[in-house]
Amino acid sequence: MNDKVKAKLRKLPASPGVYFYKDASGEIIYIGKASNLRNRVRQYFQKSRAFDQKTEVLVGEIADVEWTELETEADALFLEAELIRRYQPRFNILLRDDKSQLFVRIDYKSDYPTVRLIRRPLDDGAEYFGPYINGLAVKKALHYLRRAFPYATARHLGQKRVSLHYHLGLDPGLEENRTSLAEYKANLRKLMQYLRGGRVTLTRQIEKDMMSASKTKDYEKAAILRNRLLALQELSKQPLLAERELADAAQDHALTQLTELLGLPKPPQRVEGFDISHLQGSDTVASMVVFKGGVPYKIAYRKFKMHTPGNDDFAHIYEALTRRFSETNRRKWELPDLILIDGGKGQLEAGLRARDEAGLGIPVIGIAKKYDDIIIKRSTTSQNLQYIVPSSAGAERMGVRVVEDKKFIVFSLPETSHAVKFLQRVRDESHRFAVSYHHSLRSHRQTASLLEEIPGVGPLTRKKLIRHFGSAKAVLAAQPSELKAILGDKRGQDLADKLKTYRAQGHL
Repeated sequence: MNDKVKAKLRKLPASPGVYFYKDASGEIIYIGKASNLRNRVRQYFQKSRAFDQKTEVLVGEIADVEWTELETEADALFLEAELIRRYQPRFNILLRDDKSQLFVRIDYKSDYPTVRLIRRPLDDGAEYFGPYINGLAVKKALHYLRRAFPYATARHLGQKRVSLHYHLGLDPGLEENRTSLAEYKANLRKLMQYLRGGRVTLTRQIEKDMMSASKTKDYEKAAILRNRLLALQELSKQPLLAERELADAAQDHALTQLTELLGLPKPPQRVEGFDISHLQGSDTVASMVVFKGGVPYKIAYRKFKMHTPGNDDFAHIYEALTRRFSETNRRKWELPDLILIDGGKGQLEAGLRARDEAGLGIPVIGIAKKYDDIIIKRSTTSQNLQYIVPSSAGAERMGVRVVEDKKFIVFSLPETSHAVKFLQRVRDESHRFAVSYHHSLRSHRQTASLLEEIPGVGPLTRKKLIRHFGSAKAVLAAQPSELKAILGDKRGQDLADKLKTYRAQGHL
């Protein structure tokens, strides 16, 4: 970071806005938005902050910083997208995730224009606005903009009456000509003006039109314009970006605290959490959830149906991590920087055994269920890199209570600690994912076993029905006519009668 950037960082305002990063030649290489420019821009230059490789390259090329202060977070949201589309900064393109970005599509030239959110723009003559990386923020903004500028989201073939949305003031009501197409398109032009970042000019024009309508005693029109202004004012008050930025900061603090507390060489960018779920030893499953950069990375989640029988969490954790670290999965899946096991000392030892047998040096910790304590095993071999060497100074600085014995170290973190909140989030997500898979297996097994218990439904008939309907659950819900079409009139009706009896008895 050069002296020019350092000087500008000291002048950053604590207001919403859009910021620009430039390289040594003066080219804009990145454009971003913020609810608080001072906090957001400075995050890029924090030495303790962990970045992916592309962001590190961006930070290394920043030679100058500029910004534009704005009145509201909504202004920042829409102006950022418009400027990115205008300047096409290369790092906005490199850093974006095509699966998460959204565009607002307005088919203005249609005889029934609609406004929709889509993932990828098409060359279809429609107007596109975006991309918006913060999908939640743009959805929230459109919720208020629809109150100000009612629009249709879809055209339903055969629909002749206005929808409920019209009566709520959210739809133009083209079906019954409640609004003419010309008026509707004029309304959409104002919406597009707002999306292009023209809120101030648009607001002044609406205020001017409202005063004019009031002077000519067109009070109905004046009331509509007043309500439009109120909706825009309400949007201006909404915190669209602050919550996300606070979450980013908390995740950053959490990873920094974990790095210091556990004595890790660098902040863990990929953290994997494991948990076991079963009911009295049946339908046992294991979950593997992944957090990258402090947030869930759901595309990398995995689930395992356990082969080890019985109710033995230690054996199941060992099996889950053994399978996770198999040669095949190590080639297919990126290795983690830290593993969190939901459980106590026994589960942690089982996980470490699986890891050691795989010959890996990945840090593994446990989180106790009752008090959310972090459990670490002491190194018992000469290969110290395979075991965590915690920082006593870091623990003392964070107010951590430490309990040690010959084999384990237990950290009790304050409830307000970002690190413990992050680990709780990983633990809760792995538990949720495991339980949902367990319930799915149990439900499928119970449904399939119920079909097996129905007299007259043998293996061949059962296989034929499931092949046609797709699942045992769909067979049990089938209508008599559908069963007759597969089994014939007599056998189909007989099965339908039996299913009806089972339902009456409360078995289905």
